[in-house]
Amino acid sequence: MTDVAREWSEWVRERTAPTTVAAKPEALDHLRVLDVSRANFGGLFASSLLAEFGAEVIRLEPPGGDLARRFSPEGRMIGDTGLAYLVEGRNKLATTLALETVEGRALFQRLVGRADVVIEAFRPGLLDSWGIGYRQCAAEHPGLIWVALATYGQFGPRAPRAIPDYDVANQALSGVVFATGEMPGSEPPEPWEVPTKIGTWMGWYAAGAWAAFAVLLAVRHRRRSGLGQLVDVSGAEGLMRLANYNLVWHAMYGKQLFRVGNVDLGIYPYGIVKTRDGYAFLAGFSDVNFRALCAIMGRPDLPEDPRFRTFLDRARLENMVPLKAEIERWSSQHTGDEILAKVQAYRGAGIVATAKASVPGEVLVEDHWRERGALTVVDDPVYGRLLLQASPLHMTETPPRVKWACRPVGADTEFVFGKYLGLGREALAELRARGVV
Repeated sequence: MTDVAREWSEWVRERTAPTTVAAKPEALDHLRVLDVSRANFGGLFASSLLAEFGAEVIRLEPPGGDLARRFSPEGRMIGDTGLAYLVEGRNKLATTLALETVEGRALFQRLVGRADVVIEAFRPGLLDSWGIGYRQCAAEHPGLIWVALATYGQFGPRAPRAIPDYDVANQALSGVVFATGEMPGSEPPEPWEVPTKIGTWMGWYAAGAWAAFAVLLAVRHRRRSGLGQLVDVSGAEGLMRLANYNLVWHAMYGKQLFRVGNVDLGIYPYGIVKTRDGYAFLAGFSDVNFRALCAIMGRPDLPEDPRFRTFLDRARLENMVPLKAEIERWSSQHTGDEILAKVQAYRGAGIVATAKASVPGEVLVEDHWRERGALTVVDDPVYGRLLLQASPLHMTETPPRVKWACRPVGADTEFVFGKYLGLGREALAELRARGVV
């Protein structure tokens, strides 16, 4: 690292270090959010993002807890909660309320009157049919911002009989699953024979990220106009927007989306390559970078091959396949560290490489991510010592933070209903006995 780069790095570290977060203000500490989404990590992620920046998020789960608490690999639970909810239960107050009951709906409407934002992911129109949807609530509270997540959205030919917001449905309907998996002819061949979902819940997380972004825009508009609004978020559309050139490619040229494995249809070389000890990322796609990569490989003849001569030549799939084979013939003879060292030692045009494609266990022990605060340890009185992903945003003035990991089902019901609705323990005990909270 050069002295200038080191100086900049230290300047940023000093102003954004995780150890300085607690002394700084929170950007959204004026915002109160009711998250009434059920069995849905799109809504949970949206409220997590807002809570990380200071919004007071009140989770309204059904009595007994949200089904989302049970979504966990191998069914592993810590107390009443699965691993996935431990990640997205952060910074939220846990309350319960049965919206299916008349009393529950009345209490919900009273809570809405104390909120800035409502996040829900019910079947489109269900809350409206219960008399507690956006139309009814906004009539009394015109500044209300209401986020509704559903796979098909709130209108359109399929919306009246539509499903709620489901991750795999979002992925399937966005077209993304036809780009995920290995290309035909690869070994083993099976992944390209069927549509392949993205490994994690990206259909939900895309919806949640767009929803949180929309809330900030709506808050900005309300500040100027005094008016809230409905935010209609389709998780499938959220992934479509992230699909880059794939849909346009089909519309313009009639090219069917297909699986390309570890190559990129837009540029190449750019992707994951086989190494002697696993896999690594390698990029050298511009003409000058490609020549530099070939020099490192000891293959100065490759740029003269008509198939690989120019940027556009290398971006054709029929040429990517043989070029990938040529690169991996070299890369598979070296470890990821050896390849990284060769790239870093080269004094010509820039090439990008990583030592290896990390598996989760390696991510967890990587000092770089720990120092940046990408991973944070929370000592929770109920769930124990937990390592969680923190926010990827590092900000000098209003940084995000993880204040607590999760709260047990209904842990904050007395606090929330007492503070905002004036209900005491006896009143809550009666409601609890009737299954309302």
